Amino acid sequence: MGEFCVVECVSSTGSIENDEIHHHGNGHHHHNNHQLSSAKSQANHGGAALLGTNIVGPTAIAPATSVYELLECPVCTNSMYPPIHQCHNGHTLCSTCKARVHNRCPTCRQELGDIRCLALEKVAESLELPCKYYNLGCPEIFPYYSKLKHESNCNFRPYNCPYAGSECAAVGDIPFLVAHLRDDHKVDMHTGCTFNHRYVKANPREVENATWMLTVFHCFGQYFCLHFEAFQLGMAPVYMAFLRFMGDEAEARNYSYSLEVGGSGRKLIWEGTPRSIRDSHRKVRDSHDGLIIQRNIALFFSGGDRKELKLRVTGRIWKEQQNPDSGICIPNLCS
Repeated sequence: MGEFCVVECVSSTGSIENDEIHHHGNGHHHHNNHQLSSAKSQANHGGAALLGTNIVGPTAIAPATSVYELLECPVCTNSMYPPIHQCHNGHTLCSTCKARVHNRCPTCRQELGDIRCLALEKVAESLELPCKYYNLGCPEIFPYYSKLKHESNCNFRPYNCPYAGSECAAVGDIPFLVAHLRDDHKVDMHTGCTFNHRYVKANPREVENATWMLTVFHCFGQYFCLHFEAFQLGMAPVYMAFLRFMGDEAEARNYSYSLEVGGSGRKLIWEGTPRSIRDSHRKVRDSHDGLIIQRNIALFFSGGDRKELKLRVTGRIWKEQQNPDSGICIPNLCS
């Protein structure tokens, strides 16, 4: 898209002083993806008790070959769930991989046939295992079958990188992702719960889909991501600004934010709850959960001959505190 934008970014807990930051390019930054690798759960190698007994946690005594290792598919290394298949020589594999190996045992190359390993299936049904994110802090233990469902929604599971400008595969906890955004995506980092951003773009009618530089705010001991972008809403070109919370949805609901943009005696104000980064950037954008400005209005706010976008977006983040006397939420302003 060529030269893209100039962004003037200010965050402050008191008076606002302008501090212009110039960004060239299209607002996207492509860097090597860094993935936070978590050690394989000790339940894989030493978390299992003797065959036929339930696993009580990562401190259980490990036999030479744990039950969990027996239930690991040799092809995809995922846990095997019934139906579990085996060849004539007793080698096992999961039903998904059986469909991929053209009916040949990947271990001994013998024909597989349709032999079920019922003994191992019964063992699987009897097991209780720690969540695979126990090394990240999850204390839960689950029956074999409900473990997968829990892990897909576990609050201790790593977060995906919230950067929207590229398909970044980095995952990790919040401190890791904050450092990753700062060092690898060169994201602007600000402290304070108020902000004043100016988004500038020459020839805005040429921009159909674009993402401006992400900004991360640190306030109330938490991190928030401010997004601003242009896209088509049906046939109408629009600009959209919205805030995401770097944490889970339940905690995001403890915070509120406002966005304000205007000019020429007109003003648009948005108030909402930041969305958790558990929801993808695209999901939040497509739900229209933020401040949406039609291009003609945005150019009207910009003033002049409407040939250049000059939007000043101001905002504030506050924490909702429950008043024990009235039972209603009152805003806790950042001091």
